[in-house]
Amino acid sequence: MARKGKERDRTWYIKWVSSIILMLAMTLTSQNIFPYNLYLHLLGTLGWTYVSIVWNDRALLVINSVALSIFINGILSATVKINGI
Repeated sequence: MARKGKERDRTWYIKWVSSIILMLAMTLTSQNIFPYNLYLHLLGTLGWTYVSIVWNDRALLVINSVALSIFINGILSATVKINGI
């Protein structure tokens, strides 16, 4: 039986892997496992940012760009606190 619809390209895999990573990151956040939750959020958001660029979807690009800046800020803040800088 032939498959109908769009072929599964790289973007399809990145979209789903990034979504799973984000769900794992949310689980870590709900369990207060810090700062590892931020690293996973950053990874998942990077994937979705790539997808939004490929799809040329401005709404996805805006939300993921803002999320990236928030997670990078959180990682830098955590690094400063942990290292006592």
